[in-house]
Amino acid sequence: MTNQLTKSFIATIILLTGFFTSAQIVTDAPIGEESVQYRIGEVKVTGSQSYNENTVRAFTGLRPGMEIYVPGEKLSKVVKKMWDLKLFSDIRIYATSIEGDPTDEFIDTINLEIYIVEVPNVRNVEITGLRKGKAKDLREELKLQKGTKATENLITNTRTFIENKYRKKGFLNADALVRIREVQDSASENEVDMKIDVDRGKKPKISYIDFEGNELIPDKKLRKAMKNTKKRNILRIFKRSKYVEEDFQEDLESVVNRYKEKGFRDARVISDTLIKESDDRVGIKIQVEEGRKYYFGDIKFVGNNVYSDEFLQRKLGIEKGDVYNGVAFDERISNPADPDSDDISNLYQNTGYLFSSVNAVETKVENDTIDFEIRIVEGKEAYFNNISVTGNTRTNDNVIYRVIRTTPGEKYSRQKIINSIRELGALGLFNAEKINPQLKNVNQQEGTVDVEYELEEAGASQIELQGGYGGGGFVGTLGLRFNNFSIRNLFNGKAYKPVPMGDGQTLAIRAQASTIFRTYSLNFTEPWLGGKKPVSFNVSLSHSEQYRVNPQNFREVDRDQRFLITGGTIGLAKRLEWPDNYFQFSQALSVQHYNLKNYRTGLFNFPNGFSNNIAYTVGLTRDNVGVNPIFPTYGSRFSVTAKMTLPYSLWNGVDYAGLNADNPDLPDEYRTNGLADLAKIDQERFRFLEYYKIKFQGQWYTQLYDKLILQTNTEFGFLGAYNSDRGLVPFERFFVGGDGLGAFSLDGRDIIRMRGYENSSLTTSADGDTVYNKFSLELRYPITLEQAASIYVLTFAEAAGSYERFRTYNPFDVQRSAGAGLRIFMPAFGLLGIDFGYGFDSAPNNPTPDPSGWQVHFIIGQQF
Repeated sequence: MTNQLTKSFIATIILLTGFFTSAQIVTDAPIGEESVQYRIGEVKVTGSQSYNENTVRAFTGLRPGMEIYVPGEKLSKVVKKMWDLKLFSDIRIYATSIEGDPTDEFIDTINLEIYIVEVPNVRNVEITGLRKGKAKDLREELKLQKGTKATENLITNTRTFIENKYRKKGFLNADALVRIREVQDSASENEVDMKIDVDRGKKPKISYIDFEGNELIPDKKLRKAMKNTKKRNILRIFKRSKYVEEDFQEDLESVVNRYKEKGFRDARVISDTLIKESDDRVGIKIQVEEGRKYYFGDIKFVGNNVYSDEFLQRKLGIEKGDVYNGVAFDERISNPADPDSDDISNLYQNTGYLFSSVNAVETKVENDTIDFEIRIVEGKEAYFNNISVTGNTRTNDNVIYRVIRTTPGEKYSRQKIINSIRELGALGLFNAEKINPQLKNVNQQEGTVDVEYELEEAGASQIELQGGYGGGGFVGTLGLRFNNFSIRNLFNGKAYKPVPMGDGQTLAIRAQASTIFRTYSLNFTEPWLGGKKPVSFNVSLSHSEQYRVNPQNFREVDRDQRFLITGGTIGLAKRLEWPDNYFQFSQALSVQHYNLKNYRTGLFNFPNGFSNNIAYTVGLTRDNVGVNPIFPTYGSRFSVTAKMTLPYSLWNGVDYAGLNADNPDLPDEYRTNGLADLAKIDQERFRFLEYYKIKFQGQWYTQLYDKLILQTNTEFGFLGAYNSDRGLVPFERFFVGGDGLGAFSLDGRDIIRMRGYENSSLTTSADGDTVYNKFSLELRYPITLEQAASIYVLTFAEAAGSYERFRTYNPFDVQRSAGAGLRIFMPAFGLLGIDFGYGFDSAPNNPTPDPSGWQVHFIIGQQF
């Protein structure tokens, strides 16, 4: 018995020796002179594991009757094979007993036990130390799904991923602040909860950025070239002095490019050193080598047959002897950052040469002169073949195809694809950030290419719920707006989801009310009248009823004094092809009937009566803003409109100069009891309104840095009269100031928003002014532009002025304001916003010189 136990113990030790052997095994062989050959008897599987015992035995290949050496390569191979699965945290093989007489000439039998401990599965992942949204995003990036094996490798990789992620974002201390713990699930031995504690710390600020080796360009200009990485400066508002590795590497390229712009072709960054001063302060030292200044030599074109050397030379715009500018030279060859760039590559790409390539090669560098050869491979002309769209689940195909500029059979043009993206985004029916054209079935031999536009439907119908103070009190608005309406399916019950949709038409129903007014309107727009050309047709009907209010106390409303306005408009707008296809010409005919019921105002003297406003409006607009209508990032929008009535005074035979209460020759028809009747006089003057009204607005969108967008806006409006004796009309006037919620009246008035001031407070006359101008700058930066929510923050500076007559107009006599705001657009709620504006000046009619101060303006909407 003693010999038997000793033999079993020795065998166990030998087995454990084999367990640590890691050599590659081909066949079984003894390891050392101490190896003994045995025949396997019984193989048991024990430990913490969920696998079937037969499955484990089958995987190891150890079966009864097999002859093995102990220790031996066979057992080493089994252990290694099981470790490679990465499913176990512990693997051991024991000899439970050895049967037989060692003095016999026959092989003894060995019984084995395979002890394994299975790696537990991840049940829950909890991330602490981050905001809820950030933790959710990190969890999705880590892809830690329930059931994932919680191996040491997984934990190490998870920690490394988090540390690298935040180091790249500038959290340089994150490598010591990530803790991962496994918490055993009491209900299951094979499951654990993974607890990830993240303390990013703070991004260290940059104390200084010093350059060495620069003699020709000073430190200040090199630091200015670094758009992302800035040293600490308390006066800097929009760009913080935080170190972010990815941004810093991009800035090093910008430093080199600054030298290349000045002719220093060989300039390079020799080294950059990050010096840690403390946990929240770092310094940067950058050593550069400037090299010498170069000039352009001969520039030759090779391979060009379509365009002449002279034409391409003019397109390039660089002459022999010019100072070498590597950045501008590359951009004129090809500028991928600007899809509208007027470079040589785009010249070919936009005229059918999809397979073309343009490359500039230095052919000779002699002294300070560089010769270039621009090698062009024109390739075969390509044509659009199949054009298709995917992802439109609600919008009919014809609505999409009619705005797409790429047509089967036409020459390939990259600009037409870009314009198609812009047009699709402008529809407002799709997620502008997800419009993705794919080139497919590119056949260079046949010269054809298919284009597939990948789309994602966006919320197209809107319920407008607004509330705010305007027009002297609380204003409530309820509106229904369907941006993808289908009027042809109006009587098709199956098409209601919840309304007939898919044809890209717009139907809007709106009601607005407060204590002093009620307004109702209906608007319908067909963007492609007839379905073949981009001719927009619009028809609208409206009715409003407003009551006289005490201008000193808006709570005092006299409902016996009413002003009723009923009207309609029919309009057409056509896209032009000249000067370019961004222009649109519009015209509209509007008719309004004003009915006064005991309504008294300072602008006219007839409290009971009527007036008619029949006007023709013509406008010219150029709009190449792209691509997201919620958050445009480039382009501009200009519009000029003229609204005019017929000059009735030319033929109606009325002497308006004599139509004056002081005129002793005033006709009897304008007298009552022998005295001049002011009501009759004004009723005649305004029976048909006579005026012209001109408005201009220009907007520019400029990308300053990354996603930081500057919107520049300028506006001007003027209301004039054909006949000075007849005078200006009492309607169609301008009201400046506030949040725009006071636009309740349908008397043609224009409400111009001016944040930082109360509604209409900048208007010098209580009944509106005839001239205004406005200038504004707005910086916008997006937090997210996902389909679920588009959120951006903004800061603004504005100046506006309102003037009673043109003779008092002074474009520099304006009131100023500045502030900040937030916009949130969600398909479920529409546009939500808030602005905090500070008015630096006193309103014109304010009896005190005190500034307007802080004002809060709200934007509320809901969309489904």
